[in-house]
Amino acid sequence: MDDRKLRILAAVVDEYIVTGEPVGSKSIMKYINASSATIRNEMAELEKQGYLEQPHTSAGRVPTYSGYRLYVDRLLKTNPLSSEERKLLDEMLPKDEYSEEGIVRSASNALAELTKYATFVSTESPKFSVISKVEVIPTGKRLYVVLMIASNGVIKNRTCRVEIDLTQEHLDYFSKFLRENLEGVPIDLLSEEMLSKLETAMGTYLLTLSPLVRGVFDMTREMAEREVNISGVGNLLQCPDIDNNDIVTFIDRRNEIRRLLNDSFSGIHVMFSAEDDDFVISNSSLISSDFLKDGKVAGHLGLIGPMRIDYRKVIPYVEYFAEKISQMLSSGEEGQLPDGGEDNDNNSEDKL
Repeated sequence: MDDRKLRILAAVVDEYIVTGEPVGSKSIMKYINASSATIRNEMAELEKQGYLEQPHTSAGRVPTYSGYRLYVDRLLKTNPLSSEERKLLDEMLPKDEYSEEGIVRSASNALAELTKYATFVSTESPKFSVISKVEVIPTGKRLYVVLMIASNGVIKNRTCRVEIDLTQEHLDYFSKFLRENLEGVPIDLLSEEMLSKLETAMGTYLLTLSPLVRGVFDMTREMAEREVNISGVGNLLQCPDIDNNDIVTFIDRRNEIRRLLNDSFSGIHVMFSAEDDDFVISNSSLISSDFLKDGKVAGHLGLIGPMRIDYRKVIPYVEYFAEKISQMLSSGEEGQLPDGGEDNDNNSEDKL
């Protein structure tokens, strides 16, 4: 792959992103100092190599998935945001938001509003948090609420119905058992194996208290899972390159995003639907960036749009919002928005 072919491929992708129409050699002449015949020959070679394809005879070419992959990995050059753009993005984030959850959701909403694509924000499983309180509260005949609180402020509760009337002995035993075996335990250690051992340790009490035990186990799994929120799914309905039927399927299977977020990547990561046969939105791309809290990865912010997305434009937005989240979460004053400027390089939400 010589330099001219690479520049022609980049020009085809850039032109196709703007127009959405197959790109001919004459359109590329404004990018490349070469004759139309030379460009045609080079485009034909790129087609043989699998980076371009011709929708129909006599038409121009469009990028393939491999063409987009090469473009993003080797050819894409994004432009830094101006001070005016940074100021505009800062104004989209509320300055009176104090909770970690509110900060990341606000950034996701702002990104969806700005790009007109679907956006997501995930939070890592709380690796350094522990279960700080577990309590059983009677609420009615054979109805009990099990309450769990983690040291990072996450609160879970379950209403459980038991088959027989529990005695005070049952409740005292269960409350003591939970305190001794769960309080102070790091959330990331709550494995299936550990929970199974706890069930065995309950002995004959397990049959009577089984619904309460199941409620506790369900909540511990939720606490240990990555939480993902989606904003702006309706924006995808306006994307002509995406099948509306895929969007409907995605709404039912949104939790797939958890699987696609790879913790081994840092900074910006671009993934295409062609790289994962199980991702339901075909002809799409997913752009994500991690954000930090006190120097540790705290989650991911990103967007989902068509493969024909303006990567030069949207990637700096994702980077900037991820950077802002990191600053806000690590400042010690989560609701305090750091000052914008050169030195600092209302869609609906659905919880998954």
